[in-house]
Amino acid sequence: MFVSTAWAQQQDEEAYRREFNYGINFNSNGGLIGGGMIKASQYLKPNWSKFWGLEIVEVKHPKEKGNRVFSQETGNSFIFGKSNYLYALRPHYGREYVFFRKAPESGVQVNGIFAGGPTIGLLVPYYIVYDYSSYTGPRPGGQTDYRTEQYDPIKHDSNERIRGNAGFLSGFGQTNFNLGLHAKGGLSFEYGRYREDVTGVEVGFLLEAYPKKMILVPRANNTSLFSSVYLILYYGRRK
Repeated sequence: MFVSTAWAQQQDEEAYRREFNYGINFNSNGGLIGGGMIKASQYLKPNWSKFWGLEIVEVKHPKEKGNRVFSQETGNSFIFGKSNYLYALRPHYGREYVFFRKAPESGVQVNGIFAGGPTIGLLVPYYIVYDYSSYTGPRPGGQTDYRTEQYDPIKHDSNERIRGNAGFLSGFGQTNFNLGLHAKGGLSFEYGRYREDVTGVEVGFLLEAYPKKMILVPRANNTSLFSSVYLILYYGRRK
């Protein structure tokens, strides 16, 4: 009876040949929210599927944490010492194996996943607004000299003259593209109530490498090799 039920359950699950998910990425190299992902899976054989995916995340330097400074003049903030953003676009291909299959409308399904592919690293200049005004003492109106420039801790050596960051999109016109590689492995825990709905959590470890160092904070130790622990909350549909 148990064997018959399990076989029927597996056959029912395998009636769904394709799956599409999207989700939010949290990782140890990101901020509050690391980025987003999409994933398309296709059934291969019992317990196995293949998938294609794309992740877009921001990679931060450890020295950025706790280094946010606020301008007394404007109230705007900037990251002390930061000269570049790093955004990683990660197209990848992988396989997924079902370790434990959940009941049709209850329980948790546990899958193992591994994937890899190229990384397109977008190194985007981090711009600030710097006050070059030559006044001293009280600051009369109309005599300010504010300039938007890529943050250079050596050139912009007075925090009191930094009026904050220049905005998220300021440096995209000078983006530098870097090609790297990445690989990841982990477990996914699916707990969707209905068989056609997919809801779950993926946790794992990712390793990423570039041919040269990615300079994010010039006065700190920068690297070409990044490792992170990640968590993805995802939702999707299968058919």
